[in-house]
Parts: sequence; C-alpha cells; structure tokens
Amino acid sequence: MAAKAELISNSVQEMALNGKEPPVKYFCKGNDVGVLDASVPLIDIPVVDLGLLTSPSTSAQELEKFHLAVSSRGCFQVVNHGMTSSFLDKIRDVSKRFFALSMEDKQKYSREADSIEGYGNDMILSDHQTIDWSDRLYLTISPEDQRKIKFWPENPKDFRETLNEYTMKLQEINEILLRAMAMSLNLEESSFLDQYGERPLVAARFNFYPPCPRPDRILGVKPHADASAITFLLQDKEVEGLQFLKDNQRFRVPIIPQALLINVGDQVEVNSITFKCLYFLLAGANGITL
Repeated sequence: MAAKAELISNSVQEMALNGKEPPVKYFCKGNDVGVLDASVPLIDIPVVDLGLLTSPSTSAQELEKFHLAVSSRGCFQVVNHGMTSSFLDKIRDVSKRFFALSMEDKQKYSREADSIEGYGNDMILSDHQTIDWSDRLYLTISPEDQRKIKFWPENPKDFRETLNEYTMKLQEINEILLRAMAMSLNLEESSFLDQYGERPLVAARFNFYPPCPRPDRILGVKPHADASAITFLLQDKEVEGLQFLKDNQRFRVPIIPQALLINVGDQVEVNSITFKCLYFLLAGANGITL
C-alpha cells in the first residue's frame, strides 16, 4: 500500500499545481533540453488519404505516396479515415474530463507498483532514471481476456463506450495500413497481418502534460522509438510540443486536428526497409495525447 501511495504523491498534475521546483529525477541529463521554440522548423510529414488508398481508381498513386512516407520518414498523417472531427473531439474531451477528476477519483484506477496498467506515471526501474513530466492512463485493449476492467474508468460515464468505439475503428484502419505497407514493399498483402497473429496485443495510453515550471530541463516524453508495430497518435488540437529527431536535428510536428499521426515502430522496422522515427515531447503548455 505504501508503494501505491508513493506513486500517487508523485502525480505531475499535483506538482504543477503546487508551483514548487520539480524533483531532480525529472531533470534531463546533458545540455539544453529545449523549450517550445517557433524557430525549430516544421517537419514535412506526408499526408495519406485513406479513402484514396482504398479506392480502386486512386489506390496506385496513393500507395506510391504511402511507400515514400514509410520508407523515408517512418511516420505520416492519415486523413479521410472514417472518423468524424466531432468523434475525435469526443475522444479528446473524455480524456480531459478524466484527468480533471479529483485525485481521489483518479486514485481508484491507480496502477500497481510492478505494472504499467492503470493511472500513474513512469515505473521507477533505476535510481538514475529520468522521469517524464506526464501523468497517464494505460489500458490493455486486446486480447479482450487480458483486459483489466478495474482500471477502466467508470467516470466519465461515457469513457468505456467511447474508448471501445475508438479502438474498434483504429483496428480497422490498422489492418488497411498493414496491408498497404506490405504491398508498398512488394510483399504478400497479408505479410504483416500474419505476423500479428490472431491475438495481437493492443493497448491505449492517455497522456496528460500539465504546465511545467522548467521546460528548459524537463521533457514531457523522453526521446524514444516505439517498440510496437504501429502507433496511432491523436494530438491535442491546440497545444504543440511533439518533435521528431532526424539527422540529429529537431523538427516540430504540425497539428492537423482531424488527422491521426501514425508512427511505424520497431516490430515493422526490423522486417522491412522502413525509416525509424525517433520522437519526444516538450514539457511546456497544458495538453494531452492519446
């Protein structure tokens, strides 16, 4: 019980409210971490139209664009994906309403010390570890028999229903993208889907980034490449902060409110010629990602 209480006392949201200097463990090692700076150039991320990609009359041209996005960038934005702007706003809203709950209400879904499942922040694996300036809610989606429903919020009341609908739509998009990725690399259309198997692990992670008093030394998310096959990222519509590293240069990621940002992870990278995308998130203004 003590370990659980310690995790909750380290809520970034609470630290942001008390206005005190963050603990040393949040400070990144090395030189300037960097703040939100408009002088950092925007990265040219390809935009893939899923409607064109699945249409017989336009699929060849869009598949060529898709191949370029995967092989040269490792990331792209997807539009015309079948989810309305109002539905994407609903997903953002249900996330914001969860993090706006009282600490007592959020504690009901707190993760355990030896697990990432549930509400909390970074697992402490080392005394020398740098902690992300973020609170998060991590949930296993599938296989369904591995879901830990006790961590799925009942408040907001529409949280579970909204998350279920969102992840079902994402899995449909995921299948389309994996088939297109295989075709763009001249592989069998089902190559990546076959590697997924019948019980792929799918998880959702809701991230909350409160205002940070030391954005020059602290990051919302440390630089990393995703270990998964594909990551779907729904950015906050108003708060910029996501950046990519390419050739040791930083690039800001443009926000397209109705788009899903797709990052190709290590599981696909090791089986193809895709470009690995290293990214991180600055700690500055208040925002969420999913």
